Amino acid sequence: MVINFGAGPAKLPREVLCEVQQELVEHGTSGMSVMEMSHRGNAYVALHNDTLALVKELLDVPDNYKILFMQGGGTGLFAAVAMNLIGKTGKADYIVTGSWSSMAAKEAARYGKINYATPKQDKYAGIPDPKQWNLDPEASYVYYCDNETIGGIEFDSVPETNGVPLVVDMSSNMLSRRVDVQKFGVIFACAQKNIGPSGITLVIVREDLIGHAMPITPTIFDFGVISKANSISNTPPTFIIYVMGRVFAWIKRNGGVDEMYRQSMIKSELIYDVIAKSNGFYYCPVDRKVRSRMNVPFRVGGANGDEELEKQFLKGAEALGMQQLKGHRSVGGIRASLYNAVTVVEATSLQQYMLEFLKNHQKS
Repeated sequence: MVINFGAGPAKLPREVLCEVQQELVEHGTSGMSVMEMSHRGNAYVALHNDTLALVKELLDVPDNYKILFMQGGGTGLFAAVAMNLIGKTGKADYIVTGSWSSMAAKEAARYGKINYATPKQDKYAGIPDPKQWNLDPEASYVYYCDNETIGGIEFDSVPETNGVPLVVDMSSNMLSRRVDVQKFGVIFACAQKNIGPSGITLVIVREDLIGHAMPITPTIFDFGVISKANSISNTPPTFIIYVMGRVFAWIKRNGGVDEMYRQSMIKSELIYDVIAKSNGFYYCPVDRKVRSRMNVPFRVGGANGDEELEKQFLKGAEALGMQQLKGHRSVGGIRASLYNAVTVVEATSLQQYMLEFLKNHQKS
């Protein structure tokens, strides 16, 4: 059996896949597949609203926030966030701690003045001390990425912005730990990392931040238009939203966000513990305080990695059914993504393989 440790599109709960399989041809008593339903028909609108309601329930979303389903992925939201929010002062702060927040800042610079609030880093291995940040009190918003999938860096606390609206990309750790939504102006997450198939982005936006889009904002990216239409201003990816709703229901019946967090700590610690006790054979470049629970990057054979050993490691893992462990092309090495759908048993299989590989290749 294959164990998918890929960063995305990532593993979905097998239970959900089986549910979807059973209802693929005919959903409920509708007589048709969700893929065939009119997006304005009663059958689809009901499951659409159920999916929105599950988000509100799982994350305790306050009534003064709107939950949106948008298209364009995380990259689309890089632009949408700026076009909807930056018009207030024409400026925004970006806390850059990895590849995704860097790309978001570059995209936003098309629409206003961007302040890089954190010191420039040669390599992304941690989060600069907030005392080193240079936040502009006149910024329209402050932006950060809560979990950088490539570098394996995850914030251990919510940044303090002194009243400036806070925008966060939670694409790769959404619904893996409890979130105080009221601390944020906008939360967004493309689904394919942790909450569903690729093709939809979940957005949670405070109502007072809606209605201020720049005139150039495309209708499809306008928070006000999407909110007013209940995320059905055009034809949404109906089947993807349905599958995402099944994932939300799976999280709810399996202990909710708190249980997802508990399991994420167990899974990630299994891997980090092997690294810590390997006497340098395995090496994680990320500062311990901000090591991600979702994405664990490491080198094999020392801090700089031994390419031949890493090839052997990947080949051996694939022989055991462990797929997509190769690190991102920009950094190399190995990366294990431990999203909600990855089980503790599966993470334990990787841990045991790492221990066996260490035993067989460690220099005496």
